[in-house]
Amino acid sequence: MSNSSSISHFLLLALADTRHLQLLHFCLFLGISLAALLGNGLIISTVASCGHHLHTPMFFFLLTLALIDLGCICTIVSKAMHNSLWNTRNISYAGCATQLFLFLFFIGAEYFLLTIMSYDRYVSICKPLHYGTLLGSRVCAHMAAAAWTSGFLNALLHTANTFSLPLCQGNALGQFFCEISQIVKLSCDKLYLKELGLIAVSAFLGLSCFVFMVFSYVQIFRTMRRIPSEQGRHKAFSTCLPHLAVLSLFISTIMFAHVKPPSISSLSLDLSLSVLYSVVPPALNPLIYSLRNQELKDGLSKIIMNAFQKQ
Repeated sequence: MSNSSSISHFLLLALADTRHLQLLHFCLFLGISLAALLGNGLIISTVASCGHHLHTPMFFFLLTLALIDLGCICTIVSKAMHNSLWNTRNISYAGCATQLFLFLFFIGAEYFLLTIMSYDRYVSICKPLHYGTLLGSRVCAHMAAAAWTSGFLNALLHTANTFSLPLCQGNALGQFFCEISQIVKLSCDKLYLKELGLIAVSAFLGLSCFVFMVFSYVQIFRTMRRIPSEQGRHKAFSTCLPHLAVLSLFISTIMFAHVKPPSISSLSLDLSLSVLYSVVPPALNPLIYSLRNQELKDGLSKIIMNAFQKQ
């Protein structure tokens, strides 16, 4: 391929060579996607339909996180399932651009939202008397809108710049979905410096968010140490544990996937890590939050009981 204008489609990396393994991957992705759809759908239904005791900033951000997770899992898994089922590797040029944009959009929005959620936990524990003032309904709506907008602008810039690169190295991608690093590898020599500059800016913004989250939790742990009762400390820690677990899973897998030393890189490891940060978190997040939140569990139980009573 001499340039990007001659490319009508890309070839994604096949997850398996044999037919029965392809069908096994299809079933695996189907199970993960159904778990994500069920878990996130239940959280959305619970927060939206239950009483005012769930209409708090924490549950509002949790509902927003569930919507983002649904978008992320549908963006990645649907095409992987299609390719595994029909034994194909093709994705159209426009389809690849769309998938890359949506993936960056949802991943970026989730990262910014997790940053906002760390601020929510900080205010809840360190400044409880000002919680209603600092995190009113209008402020929460603006913060959620900022997360969506930031994710959108980040995705738009990277997608537009990535697909403006002339591609001289064929059309085969070393990943099961469209990813910036794999497309950049197909570009002509020294013509991808602009994209690397955008990645550096995004990395700086991501690092700034990470520092903010670390600072928030340092203040949270300092405040928890000053709580006189053990029961109070345990309750405060319990409200932070789900967010910490989701945050750790999300950040650790992304960082290890993109910052790991080349000496330990391998095709199977890269595939496993990409599944971990793109597919697994949307399915696990509802479980993590549901297990540690009694109010959410009570709301889920109420919805399930009402559904059985209607039958």
